Amino acid sequence: MAPVTDTEAPSRPVRPRQKRGEGQWALGYREPLNPNEQSKKDDNPLNVRARIEDIYSVRGFDSIDPGDMRGRFRWWGLYTQRRPGIDGGKTATLEPEELDDRYFMLRVRIDGGQLDLEQLRTIADIAVDHARDTADLTDRQNIQLHWIDVKDVPDIWNRLESVGLSTQEACGDCPRVILGSPVAGVSEDEIIDATPAIEAIEATYIGDKAFSNLPRKYKTAISGHPGHDVVPQTNDIAFIGAVHPEHGPGFDVWVGGGLSTNPMLAKRLGAWVPIDEVPEVWEGITSVFRDYGYRRLRSRARLKFLIADWGIEKFREVLETEYLKRPLIDLDAPEAPETPVDHVGVFRQKDDRYIVGTAPSVGRVSGTLLNQIADVVEAHGSTRVRTTPMQKLLVLDVEEEQIEPLITALDELGLHARPSQWRRNTMACTGIEYCKLAIVETKVRAADLVTELEKRVPELDTPITVNVNGCPNSCARIQTADIGLKGMLVLDENGEQVEGFQVHLGGALGLDAGFGRKLRAHKVTTGHLTDYVEKVVRHFLDDRNDGETFAGWVGRADEELLR
Repeated sequence: MAPVTDTEAPSRPVRPRQKRGEGQWALGYREPLNPNEQSKKDDNPLNVRARIEDIYSVRGFDSIDPGDMRGRFRWWGLYTQRRPGIDGGKTATLEPEELDDRYFMLRVRIDGGQLDLEQLRTIADIAVDHARDTADLTDRQNIQLHWIDVKDVPDIWNRLESVGLSTQEACGDCPRVILGSPVAGVSEDEIIDATPAIEAIEATYIGDKAFSNLPRKYKTAISGHPGHDVVPQTNDIAFIGAVHPEHGPGFDVWVGGGLSTNPMLAKRLGAWVPIDEVPEVWEGITSVFRDYGYRRLRSRARLKFLIADWGIEKFREVLETEYLKRPLIDLDAPEAPETPVDHVGVFRQKDDRYIVGTAPSVGRVSGTLLNQIADVVEAHGSTRVRTTPMQKLLVLDVEEEQIEPLITALDELGLHARPSQWRRNTMACTGIEYCKLAIVETKVRAADLVTELEKRVPELDTPITVNVNGCPNSCARIQTADIGLKGMLVLDENGEQVEGFQVHLGGALGLDAGFGRKLRAHKVTTGHLTDYVEKVVRHFLDDRNDGETFAGWVGRADEELLR
């Protein structure tokens, strides 16, 4: 054996590095591994309501504990909004207290998007009285208000709850609003009405402290419509209407969808669930996420990361053996629509009355406008409206003779039942006007884009979705849009830093779901945005094959046509 020289050291056995714990409760990691988890352990966030009512609303903004304001307030639908005048270049550099305004954004939770006129008018009046007449229709079927003073919150809650509405768990690490088909219970195409399942989950589990401390946000979609009208592929959990060859109408189950900076599409569980078992299966899947979800890094705390690591087979096995204590019924993949249905237009209901679906301007409304809508809807014989996951508004129960008068009246208010392709298919997130995460302005820019493109390319005859987002978090689902625009700071032709967008092209949901194509080093300034969109759409119109979609064309187009 050769001697060991003074430049060598005796070899030692290499010990395998111990895998770092991910904070999974089911594996014994109960001690918080980051400040968010510590905050939830210190006090269940639902408890903050009492402090808002008894202390903060009485003493005002300066009395609010920072841990409550930037954490637990979210469980009651409250976020501090962005202080006016802070440009996008400072979004990532300022401390939270430097970004905070003294006012709040408030989300009104509307499970299934279902509203009667009393509820709509209540929201409208609150917007006028307490929110400087602001209101936005979101792509989660909520209505979002701004400029809320904490002193007014108890009155707002009382008024909402008097008509059966709430802000509870509209934000936070908890089960957020449940998306539902906006034509549930009335559509001729519906496989099954999912409303009873949505109502059961909302009544049983929302506000239950057993589910108010999840690893991260948790998004649910439940629809009995075959048209994927709740964009199931982007939700943590989705139940979508499906007919089992032996058991009849029920639901196909999807899990693990989510976008943001690490986008993943939901995967089918391969199981069929009857409507009366939907709440139980929802509880089981949510419990798996609660107990096995990652809690160490916030960036990996969504359900999609657990699904990606485990695989769908293991996830289903754990669900069945540890939580449901029984096997689920297998289901082959049902037929999927080419693209999600938005219900804009006129459609016959089961009872021979009609649905009138309208497109407001990128979801931007106001309290005054909502009251005007309620008056118009009532004057034309209806008492029910629905919000949608596409920032649209539907009127139900319209008699045939009232269709055209209603469309005319709504059109005068800026809600179009026969919109251009541009107006119908453009969405925008809140943007820098109010959001502390945003880098660029979105709502006004998207509305101006629609108006200008209607003039420049009025001949557009096929749907092209344009989704405008103020930051990378993809609240407006940029990766799954035909043209997805992610807000960022870019350099203009003079080398100056200005607002602009990274472009995603050819994303899709439905039958051929996938994420948009990003072009290397390709950014567009806001000043050139309209010219760019016009140019790429004209290339598509000139180069497309018969029946070819924009996403299909992008997949084969030469890169020079996309720049």
